[in-house]
Amino acid sequence: MNADRVYPNSKPTTMNPTVNGNATTTTTPLFPAPKSQQYGASRPAYRPQPKRRSRSRCCCCFLWSTMIIIALILLAAMAGGVMYVLYRPHRPTFTLTTLRISQFNVTTNSKDSTNHLASKLDLAISSRNPNKRITFTYDPISVTVKSNDVNVGVGSFPSYVHGTKNTTVLKATLANNGDSIEESSVTKLKSDTKKKTGLPLEIEMETKVKVKIGGMKTSRIGIRVSCIGIHAVITTTTTKGKNSTTTATTSTLSGSSKPQCKVNLRIKIWKWTF
Repeated sequence: MNADRVYPNSKPTTMNPTVNGNATTTTTPLFPAPKSQQYGASRPAYRPQPKRRSRSRCCCCFLWSTMIIIALILLAAMAGGVMYVLYRPHRPTFTLTTLRISQFNVTTNSKDSTNHLASKLDLAISSRNPNKRITFTYDPISVTVKSNDVNVGVGSFPSYVHGTKNTTVLKATLANNGDSIEESSVTKLKSDTKKKTGLPLEIEMETKVKVKIGGMKTSRIGIRVSCIGIHAVITTTTTKGKNSTTTATTSTLSGSSKPQCKVNLRIKIWKWTF
């Protein structure tokens, strides 16, 4: 005799208890609960806005900018190399030719005990352009002669055009018309004038120059020329006459003088000059 097989029902068990004669239907809750019954299942899911596109655009812009800058630097370097090979540029040179002091007097004012220097000197500088294809156009050149930071003479050279393979001699008369100086400077000047090596001097020249290379012209470039290693022996001669006394001052470059002039570019960036 075959027993009947009992198959479990897949549907949830339903109970029909009777309350006050009325039958109610109770359904056993499912576990785990479906997503539709979970808290907040009816709310839309939060989806943050993607930012990958903006970041990728920034990276692309930065990459392209870097590549363009590198390309410009390479092109400038190549152009500079070609210009150097074709024209072989050299800086102009300056050489001290003549320096004669015709007046050099240090006086003291009896009223306020201030010291004053009155001086006058003649200066000649030889300027040479060693280039074959480069021309220099100079603005007026300011000239200052100093001795231990004391201005001995101030003047200027006129503007001029310096042609290729050309040497130009610049001449000017410089003077100091009684500027006041400190007592320590007076003592130093007097002691230096008595030395055999003479009075140490330094020449400073400043100007702006345009450079013409072939058919190309540059804007004005500031330059500074410094000449050091100069020593002048000052001789004062006093001649007494019947009605007056004459004092003459002459100077010569001492044997220890080894003038050297150096040309430096002056580059101005905002408030600073190099």
